[in-house]
Amino acid sequence: MSHRSNFALLSFDPAFASLRNGLSVAQQIDDTLWVANDETTSLERLKIQAAAPGGVVRCDEHQSFPLLEYLDLPIPKQDAEIDIEGLAYVPDSGYLWVVGSHSLKRKKAEAGTSAQKNIKRLSTVEADGNRFLLARIPVVQQNDSYVLARKVDADGRTAAQLQGNETGNDLTAAIAEDPQLRDFLRIPGKDNGFDIEGLAVIGSRLLLGLRGPVLRGWAVLLEIEPELNDASTDTLVLKKIGPDGRRYRKHFFALNGLGLRDLCTSGDDLLILAGPTMDLDGPVTVLRWRGGFASDKESVVFTDQLEKVLEVPFGQGNDHAEGMCLFQSGEQPGEVLMIVYDSAAQSRKHGDTDVEGDLFILD
Repeated sequence: MSHRSNFALLSFDPAFASLRNGLSVAQQIDDTLWVANDETTSLERLKIQAAAPGGVVRCDEHQSFPLLEYLDLPIPKQDAEIDIEGLAYVPDSGYLWVVGSHSLKRKKAEAGTSAQKNIKRLSTVEADGNRFLLARIPVVQQNDSYVLARKVDADGRTAAQLQGNETGNDLTAAIAEDPQLRDFLRIPGKDNGFDIEGLAVIGSRLLLGLRGPVLRGWAVLLEIEPELNDASTDTLVLKKIGPDGRRYRKHFFALNGLGLRDLCTSGDDLLILAGPTMDLDGPVTVLRWRGGFASDKESVVFTDQLEKVLEVPFGQGNDHAEGMCLFQSGEQPGEVLMIVYDSAAQSRKHGDTDVEGDLFILD
C-alpha cells in the first residue's frame, strides 16, 4: 500500500486566499501546477519550486486566469460558478481540458430559519448554466512559465467548447436519450444525480468520471471524443463512437457503492479516485486499472480487476479528496501522486494563504 511521503505547500495571493478552502482539481504542466476552486470561474497557476531532498515542495507565484477571457460562458459573470471538477493536459496538442460538473443543485437548509422556509429551500432545485462546460484552452509558454490563450497565431490553436446554454449542452442532450442515465439528469448531484467529477485524456478520447449516479453499487465512466465543428473554430461536437451511433461509450466499475471523484492516467493504466457519491465524509480510495482503455469497446470492470493503491485520509465534515494528478519535483523517488482537498481542515492550512496538498509515493 502506498504512503504519504510529504506534502506540497500551495501558496495563494492574499486577495485570493479563500481559494485554498475548496480545491477540486490539480494538473501539473512541467514546473507549473494548475488548480481550481469549484465555486469560481477561474483557473489558478502556481509555480513549483525545487525542494531540497526530503523537504517540503513549495508552489507559489500564484496567478489567476479568469475563464471568461478565453471561453464564452452561458452566464458571463465572474461569480456564476462553473463547478470545475476536471482538468487534464495533452502535451502533444498543447491543450488544457476543463469540465464542469453538469449537475443540478438543491438549496441547503439554514440554521435559524423556520421549518417551512427550510422545507421550501430543500424543495428548490436549480441549474447553474456555467456548470454545463466542457472546453479546451491552448497553453503557451511565456517567458519562463505557461499561460492560457484564446488563440495562438503561431500554430492555429484555438479555445473551443461543446455547444451549450444555461440548461444543458450536447452531452446532456445525448444522455437524455440513455435508458440507464436519463432519469438522473433531473436529480441534483449530491442526491446521486448526474454529476461529473473526474477527467482524463487518452489520445483524442476524453474520460468523464461520474460521482453519480451509482447504479446498484456500480460507478459510471463516460468516454467521448470531441472534435471541432467543421463550420466553426471555437465549437466542439461529439463524434459517434458508441453502439448504435451513440456519441459516447459507457464503462461501469464495481466500487462498492463509491463514485468517481477524479481520474488520471499513469502510462497505460487508469488511476481512479473513488469516494462517496452522497454528501458523506468517506471512505476514499485510489484504485488502479491496469491497461485500462486499451480497446475501443465498452467495459464492465469487476472489483478483482482493480488494484487498491492507497486509502486516502478524510476528516469529519472536512478534508474531502477531490483532485489528483501525477506530480514531479526534484529527485523524488518513484511515481508520486498529488491529492488536493475540498473543505480543507484547519490543520492543513498554514498562515493566511497556504494549504497542504498530500504527496503519496505509488508502489
